[in-house]
Amino acid sequence: MIRILIVDDEKIERNGIKFLLKQLHMEAQIREAVNGVKALEALEEEPADILLTDIKMPFMDGLTLAENVVEKYPQTKMVIFSGYGEFEYARKAMKSGVNSYILKPVDPEEFRSTMEKVLQEIEGERLEDERKEKNRNFVKEHVILSLLNGAAPEDLAKSLGDMGSLEYVQDFQNMMLLEFDREFFGRTGLDFLENLREEMNEPFLYLNMNPQQGIILLERSIEIEARREMAQKLQDTIEKKYGERCYIAVSREFEHPVRLAEEMERLELLMENKFYAPQDRVFCEEEQSEANLSEIDDDTLMKQIRQDIKVKDMVGLRRHFESLCEKYQSKKNFSQMYVKFIFSNLLKDIYEILPQEKSVGLNQEIDRLYRTNDFQEVTELLNEGIRLLEQSFAINPQMEHREIETVKQYIYAHYDEELSVDMLAEQVFLAPSYLSHIFKKETGQNLSKFIKALRMEKAKEMLEQTHNKIVNISYAVGYPNVSYFCQSFREYYGVSPQKYRNQ
Repeated sequence: MIRILIVDDEKIERNGIKFLLKQLHMEAQIREAVNGVKALEALEEEPADILLTDIKMPFMDGLTLAENVVEKYPQTKMVIFSGYGEFEYARKAMKSGVNSYILKPVDPEEFRSTMEKVLQEIEGERLEDERKEKNRNFVKEHVILSLLNGAAPEDLAKSLGDMGSLEYVQDFQNMMLLEFDREFFGRTGLDFLENLREEMNEPFLYLNMNPQQGIILLERSIEIEARREMAQKLQDTIEKKYGERCYIAVSREFEHPVRLAEEMERLELLMENKFYAPQDRVFCEEEQSEANLSEIDDDTLMKQIRQDIKVKDMVGLRRHFESLCEKYQSKKNFSQMYVKFIFSNLLKDIYEILPQEKSVGLNQEIDRLYRTNDFQEVTELLNEGIRLLEQSFAINPQMEHREIETVKQYIYAHYDEELSVDMLAEQVFLAPSYLSHIFKKETGQNLSKFIKALRMEKAKEMLEQTHNKIVNISYAVGYPNVSYFCQSFREYYGVSPQKYRNQ
């Protein structure tokens, strides 16, 4: 809606202009002012897109008003009305930034022509502003995605040819990582961003990273509890509206916004908590503080470490071992004997998994552990054991091959059901991240692509060999949402299921 302000000290003149405006049949908000002073007060309350003003008025004439408007409201278009004896005023007004002037008495056709010209200018500027905003958003997303993927700020600035482009990230102070158990983003008709705008009460930028991950960058500094509440509310809304489990990792306040890759890496590590605490949905980076670590009992940490060893989750093993070390270092009231007892048991757990030729040195290592008086040497003994464990996992391709075949057979038998990396990892007692790694290493493709390829092949066979309805085929190959199935089929084969059947 166009906002118009009419300024004239004579009511009959204002009414005449309002009448002419109504003849244009446009949506407009029309306000009036009796002189330049009142006009400036009205503009201060709410700016106008178009200012229609007489030249001669008491208190402040149209020329002085125009000069004030150009200075304070440069986007406002101005049309000035002048009498036959006021050409000099009109000339000065045009130099002051007035867009056009109309002689009195106002000719309706001249008024229509002038207004159409002004409206075209406004529309042209609006389209240009939209174009510039799209370009700014494109550059902003490019900058942020590049930084998230590890681009050096200096190299990025050079490639863009504008150091100021890095200013796009300077205002961001917090970040949230959203992650789903299965593909969520990219679905047909997904109104996620619109719902996000309704939920977020803070300035933010959202970026979709992949079908299962998205990030939210927040501009304002927010207390950790407020961030946690915001994330929890968003998570609850997503689960209620879409019926999907959503996990949210919340960062601490940024120290260096341009180092987004480091922040992302920390959030992805934080997100690994969902494997160990599946009942939780929101994880805050500040929760991993020394004070909280000291509250975790040794039995809990040892159970987590043993589970890491069992499922070959080296990332989790190192993380939990570091937590154990940090706990003992921050709380120095543990006796040496107690710490050595805990670490010797952990060393035994590690050596039990090692191949026989590498496990023969266990007694010697335990003897070294008890003889040392240096805590750092104790931790290094354990780190050496962990390195041996990593090496043994890496050089056992036969075991990995059996595990991959087991997973494939499970997929072949259950492709019509809901499948996730977590579920498949449980079948072979591996960590989801480790299963994903060895599956891609052996097959050359990730699990989700393998599952999709199988489902698409089965769907193609059913379309060729049966007369089943497409909705039934969708369910039969593991797609409860027929629209998503049709979209996936079209993306995979280039045609819709119905067109493929009719070929």
